[in-house]
Amino acid sequence: MTSQIRSAVDFYDRHPISAQIILAKLEAARGTLEGLQPDDLFAHDQDHYGGLAANDALALAARIGIGSKVVDLCAGLGGPARYLAHRYGAIVTGIELTPARVAGAAELSRRVGLDGQVRVLEGNVMDLPLPDASHDAVVSQEALLHVPDIARAFAEAHRVLCPGGRIAFTNWIVHRPLSEAQRQLLWDGMAAATLVGIDRHAELLRGAGFEIEAVEDETESWGVILGERLRMYEKLRGEAQAAGTPSGHDDFYRSYVLFVDLVQRKAMGGARFTAVKRG
Repeated sequence: MTSQIRSAVDFYDRHPISAQIILAKLEAARGTLEGLQPDDLFAHDQDHYGGLAANDALALAARIGIGSKVVDLCAGLGGPARYLAHRYGAIVTGIELTPARVAGAAELSRRVGLDGQVRVLEGNVMDLPLPDASHDAVVSQEALLHVPDIARAFAEAHRVLCPGGRIAFTNWIVHRPLSEAQRQLLWDGMAAATLVGIDRHAELLRGAGFEIEAVEDETESWGVILGERLRMYEKLRGEAQAAGTPSGHDDFYRSYVLFVDLVQRKAMGGARFTAVKRG
């Protein structure tokens, strides 16, 4: 089966992880969904490289603590948002473009009693539905690659941050030029709309008014993590094919194989950026 990607919404509407799948796994393991705690979700709802440790790194970079008002760009099912609320006492507003994931995030947060601290709004990170100077931190986990104009997203992040507020995020980066065929496959399979290097990210952050504080190249560790994830995905795909059940979208599989190869060859990678709104 191939996918017809027109936007990130198309990609995430057919993503292999959903709130329903997470809850079904938990019910099968526990026998009930009653009494769910935030920690029960963390093995299932952290679909980003590095897991909980990556959340901790962003929290440290953004100086998130009790009562911090945080915006999570492209929040998905709200996994990192719930972790920041539960572990650090933050009040988190996620912004997510895909309606099904907004609804899923609300369901999961309600199930674990975090709906008073975490809300995920349907919206576009290039036009945040939030007031000026209203938040202490902005975070994002490996999602801005889906945004067609990250300069606008950075400008919006700057707008909603209080003076002294911080943005901390991880994102895909390009170390060497990609061919048009490679870029097309990464779009067709994973809705990768914007693929730029470290220097371009920094340039766009400065253009939005931020002062760069730190840039950490995560390519080496991502190569190991992605290799493990690909092996797990291929195992599940093989099991599904053997059972005669749907094994996922071919474009996603081919693009994922390509992405892992590019990262391991250091043509692509990932980086964590931290920047401050002065004034």
